Amino acid sequence: MIKANDPTRKSWVEVPADSDFPIQNLPFGVFRTESNPAPRLCTAIGDNVVDLAVLNYMDLLDDVELDNEIYSNRYLNDLMALGKPKVRQLRDRLADLLDATNDEAKDLAWHFLHPMDKVEMLLPIQIGDYTDFYSSIEHAMNVGSMFRPDNPLLPNWKHLPVGYHGRASSIVVSGTPVHRPSGQTLPKDAEQPVFGPTKLMDFELEMAFVVGKPNAMGSPVSIADAEEHIFGLMLFNDWSARDIQSWEYVPLGPFLAKNFASTASPWVVTLDALEPFRVAGPVQEPAVLPYLQSQGEKNYDLHLEVEIQAENGANAVVCRSNFKYMYWNMVQQLAHHTVNGCNMNIGDLCASGTISGKSPDSYGSMLELTWRGTKPLKLSDGSERKFINDGDTVVMRGWGERNGVRIGFGVASGKVV
Repeated sequence: MIKANDPTRKSWVEVPADSDFPIQNLPFGVFRTESNPAPRLCTAIGDNVVDLAVLNYMDLLDDVELDNEIYSNRYLNDLMALGKPKVRQLRDRLADLLDATNDEAKDLAWHFLHPMDKVEMLLPIQIGDYTDFYSSIEHAMNVGSMFRPDNPLLPNWKHLPVGYHGRASSIVVSGTPVHRPSGQTLPKDAEQPVFGPTKLMDFELEMAFVVGKPNAMGSPVSIADAEEHIFGLMLFNDWSARDIQSWEYVPLGPFLAKNFASTASPWVVTLDALEPFRVAGPVQEPAVLPYLQSQGEKNYDLHLEVEIQAENGANAVVCRSNFKYMYWNMVQQLAHHTVNGCNMNIGDLCASGTISGKSPDSYGSMLELTWRGTKPLKLSDGSERKFINDGDTVVMRGWGERNGVRIGFGVASGKVV
């Protein structure tokens, strides 16, 4: 068992019962404070951020033997490049320092412990390239049945993880406002397109994995080795402009409807921390080609939810889904992405695609939840939403829970302005 994951561990730091960040999580992020605006690496425990640069300065991380500069970096990329064994060693050391049985760091906590609501969390990864997949069969069937009722699932869908290359430059950290995009749309019964702001602003509930180990160009990552190349997971909102999308997507797929913004959570939760939540994925029929045949439990039982918060305080949780529903898992996505020799770099991000379940309340987008606007949702004040209004904030949450331990991601939140 991974030492830091011990479910019996408790911390001397107070951790609320519903916290995403018990001592068994210890995700990685990058933060800064008003008094010290220099970015540096951190982890989370309870409602607090732990400054790793200060822990290192105080010689509390000497056992891990990392270059001092690593902890003061703007991004996690150099830490990930050290490899999983070294990062595992760091997580284990952090768990020991924060353990209730260890007084080594407790009296010095005021130096390195910051209330989470008093710090600024930054986008933790320097993202070179970004790929978005389309890997939920429920989502694919829902969308397909709206636009192609006679042929909802295209012939290739069950044979390969469908994806497209998105825009890394417009991925922003949780809390960053998102501007409603403009573009061309084709109004109903019109023969010519018009230009203007999207009227069908949507979210897409997704998870994204971060590449922590590169592969050389021309050298595919095998499905057996793929997990060694995946550092961890983030919550991800792939904002979408549905009216722009429906006009532009033929023949080459998503473009302006997707590349204006995507929102990521500030914390990267390691695959090590998510180990207890492994589950088997759906049976894949017909059988996939040998290079895509994964062995063992490669899906993860992670509860996901989406809340819409209006400016007047009205709100509603509009979606409850689960990452375990994915038809194509992460190792299959990475193996397929590289099977042609495509080289992946440290910090590359791959998103899952919208995560929908079988029940209507588990659909991962407004397009599905309101069925193209024909079934509006109600907020707590009785107001309705067909899609996302200006002033609305979309908040995504995700967590796994087992053996009395809850491992979460915080939030991926963005306000439409």
